[in-house]
Amino acid sequence: GLGLQEMSSIGIEVPPGFTLTTPFCMVYQHTGSLPENMWDEVKIAIERLEVDMGKKFGDTLLISCRSGAAISMPGMMDTVLNVGLNKDTVEIF
Repeated sequence: GLGLQEMSSIGIEVPPGFTLTTPFCMVYQHTGSLPENMWDEVKIAIERLEVDMGKKFGDTLLISCRSGAAISMPGMMDTVLNVGLNKDTVEIF
């Protein structure tokens, strides 16, 4: 997320997105879930993506989720692509 933010700040076009911070993820790691107010933040971020892209999540808006770390670890972090794809939307694509 930081790399995309830095590129955007110097005028390089990057796709819209949002970042879940380390403290946010630590809550999930320690509890196995997120409090409702944190889910509300995720929902708001997805709604902003929907507006920016003119598409609806779970319909024609797919997102990717990337892991990050304080130090570079090529090949060690997961990327999950096509989040939002389901048995109905697969027919669209």
